[in-house]
Amino acid sequence: MRLRRLALLASVLLGALTVGGPAAVAATPVTATVEAQQVRGLGPLAELVIQRLLVGDLVAAAKFGTGRPIDDPVREQQVLDAVRAKAGPLGLDPEGTVRFFQDQITANKAVQRGLFAFWTRHPDRAPATRPDLAVIRQRLDELTTSLLAELVSTKDTRRPDLRCRVLLLEAEVTGSLQHRLDRLHRRALDTGTQSIC
Repeated sequence: MRLRRLALLASVLLGALTVGGPAAVAATPVTATVEAQQVRGLGPLAELVIQRLLVGDLVAAAKFGTGRPIDDPVREQQVLDAVRAKAGPLGLDPEGTVRFFQDQITANKAVQRGLFAFWTRHPDRAPATRPDLAVIRQRLDELTTSLLAELVSTKDTRRPDLRCRVLLLEAEVTGSLQHRLDRLHRRALDTGTQSIC
């Protein structure tokens, strides 16, 4: 219920920002709804962040019980170096792009740690199969490409202002509800989206 109330609040705030204030929302609800839908540009970006978090479940399942550490500094640096190199030609700020992807890595590791802790306490709930980490990394690489493209398409929306924060809140709440994220994944989502606006 709390998430639904936040979603409603975000929609109301977005309508106010789009049409000119709370009075305008009350006076022209249809116009507010139409215009609000036109400017909701952070949903796809939040969805990709969530998809990457859910891949973290697979990474955890691939590593759990193998002795492989959650932290992989070499792989992480490869990812960050790659996005830094691609950012400039795409018209993105390299440092801001690296910061965004560092958030994705941090969020992913938070999911892994949370699942490791849960499976250690409840071994009967641990995964019965171990996914192929090489295949998972291919999926992560695909998501990196998609995230970069979405960062480009939302460049004008992702500003440090109230409108961006409201759009982001709505996108996060909508995504959380659609995917029925638990507390662990919602907290990780907050980490993954913290540098968007």
